Amino acid sequence: MIIFLYGQDNYRSKRKLKELIERYRKIHKSGLSLKYLDVQKLSFKELEDKLKQTSIFKEKKLLVLMNVFLNTEFKKMFIKKGKKFIDSENTLLFYEPDKIDKRDALGKFLNKHAKSQEFQLLEGLKLRNWLKKEFQERKANIKEQALDKFITFVDNNPWQMINEVQKLAHFKNGKEIEVKDIELLIRPKITIDIFKTIEAIASKDKKRALKLLRNHLKKGDNPFYLFSMITYQFRNLLIIKDLLVKNLSPYSSTGLHPFVVKKSCDLSRKFDFSELKKIYQRLLRVDLSIKTGKSDPEAALDLLITEI
Repeated sequence: MIIFLYGQDNYRSKRKLKELIERYRKIHKSGLSLKYLDVQKLSFKELEDKLKQTSIFKEKKLLVLMNVFLNTEFKKMFIKKGKKFIDSENTLLFYEPDKIDKRDALGKFLNKHAKSQEFQLLEGLKLRNWLKKEFQERKANIKEQALDKFITFVDNNPWQMINEVQKLAHFKNGKEIEVKDIELLIRPKITIDIFKTIEAIASKDKKRALKLLRNHLKKGDNPFYLFSMITYQFRNLLIIKDLLVKNLSPYSSTGLHPFVVKKSCDLSRKFDFSELKKIYQRLLRVDLSIKTGKSDPEAALDLLITEI
């Protein structure tokens, strides 16, 4: 039998790999016929020889093959002779912790003849459901609005997401996770482009702000993410403006990334405190309108920029 696990989401693919190995070990107690092979240093002939070797326990073999796509000669030979392993009692498990070129001949061969599973990065409802399950496995529940904030704050990197899930679950210790917990414990992903957009809004340069907003949307940025980040940055401006007015250092008392503090200090000088407060209150009202389905996020962004 041939199994092929691959894809960008190597958190889930490694979990699947571990699951298959544990299943094998439950049946084959000695574990002597389980081998991890770095194919970058292996010839096809050596693979054949390892499969011919017999064990005193007469166990079926499980060979986990890694770095296969780096060995051109091995790939050629496997495409030529690999069909004989399809119905074998032994298992060849090809593991590639990344996406593969769809034009690759070995990839095509494995997708056709192996039990293959691609682990793509999750998005939308699939991502939400996966995160809910990960929280529940750690005896934690998260409010829908907090989950929205979590997704906008954290890069779509499964390993990073799991680290943040574990941190929040441990912090709340069984209590429901709220928006304020996300804002307290997670530093949002920072993009220079977001600051450029905020700067255009702050400078009252509506034409440039709308153009930058369109650029974000063309790149595929989610409108809800954009609105969430704009709200978050104006909240930072309001906090920092208040500290500056009181002659307090924003670097030591906000807990924000120094880059965020520096940019926010510069931008906050373009507003007076009452103006920032009005903008932030408006953002909160629009946020509620979006979440209750009364406003479309993209249209709300356009209207917000024209009215500030």
